[in-house]
Amino acid sequence: MANHKSSLKRIRQTEKRRLHNRYYAKNMRNEVKKFRLLTEKSEAEAQLPKIYSVIDKVAKRGIIHRNKAANLKSKLTKFTAKLA
Repeated sequence: MANHKSSLKRIRQTEKRRLHNRYYAKNMRNEVKKFRLLTEKSEAEAQLPKIYSVIDKVAKRGIIHRNKAANLKSKLTKFTAKLA
């Protein structure tokens, strides 16, 4: 266990930040899963800007890497294009 006041504070901050990041990452993953369950192209096209926004916010906060965000958006766009 840490003895310094600053390291105790750092531990508290890290735990708080970890839980915060975990919440937003899980929320994003759930949104992506819901999106992949869509079957109608018009509905998917309507939802695409919203899912882009969620992914971009998570990437902007540094919870996921910006390249991962770009890859996710690319895959979701391909998915939308394949829908009949």
